[in-house]
Amino acid sequence: MRSRRSFLALLGVAGAAGIAACGFRSPDAVYAQPPGVVPPQYGGRERVVFWHSYSGRNGKVLDEIVGRFNDSQDDVYVEAQYQGSYDDTAQKVAASLIASQVPDIAIFSDVTWERFYLNDALEPFDAYFRPGFDPSVYEPRLFGEGVLQGRSWWIPFARSTPLLYFNRDAFAEAGLPDRAPETWSELREWAPALARVQSAGRSLRSLAFLKVDGDWQFQGNVWQFGGAYSNGLDITIDEDGAVAAGEWQRQLIQDGFGYMASSVTTDFANGLVAMAQDSTGALRTVMENSSFTVGAAFVPGEVDSAVATGGGGIGMMRNASPERKQAAAVFLAYLARPEIAAHWTVETGYLPVVTAAQQEPALVDLIAQEPNYGVAIRQLPRARQQDAIRLYGRNANVAIYTGLQQIYADNAAPRDVFRSVARRLESIADEVRRQYEEKVRP
Repeated sequence: MRSRRSFLALLGVAGAAGIAACGFRSPDAVYAQPPGVVPPQYGGRERVVFWHSYSGRNGKVLDEIVGRFNDSQDDVYVEAQYQGSYDDTAQKVAASLIASQVPDIAIFSDVTWERFYLNDALEPFDAYFRPGFDPSVYEPRLFGEGVLQGRSWWIPFARSTPLLYFNRDAFAEAGLPDRAPETWSELREWAPALARVQSAGRSLRSLAFLKVDGDWQFQGNVWQFGGAYSNGLDITIDEDGAVAAGEWQRQLIQDGFGYMASSVTTDFANGLVAMAQDSTGALRTVMENSSFTVGAAFVPGEVDSAVATGGGGIGMMRNASPERKQAAAVFLAYLARPEIAAHWTVETGYLPVVTAAQQEPALVDLIAQEPNYGVAIRQLPRARQQDAIRLYGRNANVAIYTGLQQIYADNAAPRDVFRSVARRLESIADEVRRQYEEKVRP
């Protein structure tokens, strides 16, 4: 039987060593909910606790959707509780399992839900599907990422890909075309012209690289240069394609056209950098916070043009009671309505995960008025699921972005850095290889 310590360690939860190692109850035991009460106006309903990771504007939109659901029927009350970042939420869900007190549904990122699946903490959705809430409703590419061994474990919700945001005003001042570069080579060719534009008293730099979690964007960059992080759990980050991607970024920084940033979107919105590679889900915020005309475009290609999918989806906890699971499914069916999915996309910029949402008038009209909102949808055929080591390897993302920091800040040679990263990733892969072979491979 698993120990509390081993479960937390697999999930990468801070402080795991300080948790007493004692066994879980049966995986099919019913656990309590986190504390709370149903407000009087919703009295007599089944309470569903939904833990999520959305704050700011996106959190307000989610709260609005939950409120509309609660007012739309008489049987279920959903209590949405913000838990922090994706990693914070995953850690709190892991701790809730140890405390035998779990939310009914929770947001898991593209790199956290798999670890709960491997440890039998998730409930498959297949028994809860109904007309209007079933696999046929969802964008197949995104829905399929949550299917393992023929069952659905993770429902798409706030899914994204990277986009390339560019400052159209700065491009015009530099005498460049009113479009984003189509390849990384073209971006490098345009960098000197952008450097002649002055911003905050200095030459405008072309591109910022994210200090923490930039390994998600770099996943696509590695593919674009013909490489991969891994083939299954066999590590390939130290091979030529990934090295070429790292070398291109190192050289851009050393030439004075790029730099490492704590927040690429903040720097971009403040006019400090001409371009930023960041999530689809940042679109609304970037456009509202920028004082210049924002362009959104496909991420540049090179020898390939693939981009990584990312973002969050919803998992159902296996240890919730049958009544809570059924009630949660009522809410998930509401989220699957085309008009609700379209509203989420319109207000946030995340991809429309429900196929029919693309025909909803609100989204159609928005794209007609502001074409930036249609870019991620048009780029989706280029999107693919990330390499297995980043999805299933505990803290593989940290190993990768720590290596990238060495390249960005220390001018370290990518081949040397990625050899060291590869050794770390090989150890990480060995930790999960048996479970991966048993529960992921067909």
